[in-house]
Amino acid sequence: MSEAKLTAAILIVSDTASRDPSTDKAAPILADVFNQYGSNQWAVSEIQIVSDDVVAIQRQVVKWCDGEKSPNLIVTTGGTGFTLKDNTPEAINPLLHKHATGLMPVAGVRNRSIIITLPGSPKGAKENLLSILKQLPHACKQAAGEDSRVAHAGGLKTLEEQAGIGPNKMAQPLQHHSCGHDDSAHTAPKAYTSNDPSEGAAQRHRESPYPKISVEDALQLILEHTPTPQCIRVPVNSNLVGCVLAEDVQAEEPVPAFRASIMDGYAVVVTQDNTNGKGIFPVTSVSHASPGETPALQPGQIARITTGAPLPAGATSVVQIEVTEIVTKIVTDNGEEEEREVRIKKDTIMPGENVREVGSDVKAGETILRKGELLTAVGGELGLLASVGRREVLVYKKPRVGVLSTGDEIVPHDRPHSLRIGEVRDTNRPTVTAAVRGWGFEVVDLGIAKDKQDTLEQSLRDAMRKVDVIITTGGVSMGELDLLKPTIERSLGGTIHFGRISMKPGMPTTFATVPFKNTAGDMEDRLFFSLPGNPASAIVTSHLFVLPSLQRSSGVNPIGLPKIQVVLDHDVRPDPTRPEYHRVVVTAGNDGLLHATSTGGQRSSRVGSLKGANALLCLPATGELIATGERIQALMMGSLLSQ
Repeated sequence: MSEAKLTAAILIVSDTASRDPSTDKAAPILADVFNQYGSNQWAVSEIQIVSDDVVAIQRQVVKWCDGEKSPNLIVTTGGTGFTLKDNTPEAINPLLHKHATGLMPVAGVRNRSIIITLPGSPKGAKENLLSILKQLPHACKQAAGEDSRVAHAGGLKTLEEQAGIGPNKMAQPLQHHSCGHDDSAHTAPKAYTSNDPSEGAAQRHRESPYPKISVEDALQLILEHTPTPQCIRVPVNSNLVGCVLAEDVQAEEPVPAFRASIMDGYAVVVTQDNTNGKGIFPVTSVSHASPGETPALQPGQIARITTGAPLPAGATSVVQIEVTEIVTKIVTDNGEEEEREVRIKKDTIMPGENVREVGSDVKAGETILRKGELLTAVGGELGLLASVGRREVLVYKKPRVGVLSTGDEIVPHDRPHSLRIGEVRDTNRPTVTAAVRGWGFEVVDLGIAKDKQDTLEQSLRDAMRKVDVIITTGGVSMGELDLLKPTIERSLGGTIHFGRISMKPGMPTTFATVPFKNTAGDMEDRLFFSLPGNPASAIVTSHLFVLPSLQRSSGVNPIGLPKIQVVLDHDVRPDPTRPEYHRVVVTAGNDGLLHATSTGGQRSSRVGSLKGANALLCLPATGELIATGERIQALMMGSLLSQ
């Protein structure tokens, strides 16, 4: 009985061919290579054409690789150049579970299928495929699960003979037909630090391969890889709270724009030569704080006026109502009594008294706010912008943040049923989400991802399309189901910049960047903060590491939690090996000092240690007692309380 043929699927990546399949020349040529030169070992199972779009490429490849009858080999052709529309290497690379170093622009294994990217030129694609075709059957069988010991029983010589290669039958060297794309620009994948989940629990690291770095070094790495602020022009409204100006702002009009009364009273006419105010004067008009014209005042006349109302033409000053009295009244046509004559009892009235002159608050063209200033919720900055008629301003764009919980044991916190043994309610997602929103950033709830690599990978891919920064909790320790690091590094093609920090709580905190092509076709990094699963660790590391990064990319300066000096209200003994961030309540005492009181037990899993906490004590790794009354540095997370 003859051995079953290996299956090959061909994916044509071309915008032109996706619109008109008749224009494709590569598919029949590659199919002929398998038929004519494949030693009767291959059957082309399917040919598909997709546009040069990351999602379209990935959707077809995943459909093939993750299906029940996955092909042994997938070859793509096209989309490997340097233009904005050349996306094939970027689309394939993060799909691979194992990478084939130095083979084609991008090549490797996903599940049981080998994937190889070929140039778009039919000639180049053919020559590249021919150069490796004889080695592919053995590789495909191994990827499909063939027993390596059986396959290698005859030794290397037997394998070479079976493939038709050897000292006298060397395969032709790989030809680089790039069509404007230099294949050498695709560097060989780096060696992975994370565990390989496919090798099983027995092969995982027994000690973390990630060096423990200091909090300061971790912050430095984060800031080095945090994107520089991007500018956007936005309307002036309450949504500006928390934004930082990216330009100086000048007043487009003066404030006030007209001469206005500072108080309720009467507009009068005086001169430098005649400041005598006493007398009885007829009330000839009324000026309210509303749009409209009022008759001009002549010397000897007065007009009743309200606070903020424009002065009638000719008026020089305003006399407050408290130094006047009504002398006579008149009944109007509608039956209401009005003032006819009023006595002013003040001896001297100066020109300009109780009057806001045009531009006395803000002059037209004056710089009212500077680049780099924060628009706060206090309201002063927004009020100033509104007062001068500013409709739009240039600010630094704030990143969009996603929060994802991970773990088979995690269930929604609001699930109505009782917990089963091993289940844990999701504390981290609502807690971290609240913190990020409190900092003034938009948050997307990314839900809960289970401890399965394909599920986790898809959740992270979906997240990268929705947000700029991804915060995950759980899955970063040493367990066989701690899949965050390998998924980021091996499946998404990301770089883990650190995987452990010398601190308590939060030692497994991980920071990574993953390349991502945005809708404009430009490559940019998505930031991943993979925080420990214990609630106290997650919230402490959020404030220490996530907040400064978000602030930096939003143009905020200075960044990080405010530092203060506090007086201890009780003894504290620090950890002897790691700096500790102890949750405390800081209050302003009647003695004028800031006092710190611990929230109790500091175990990283203890949610109660967060209750009421508004600061973190910065404890050095000395193990030596710090006594009541001593002063120590703290970082403020929330509002200061008073006794």
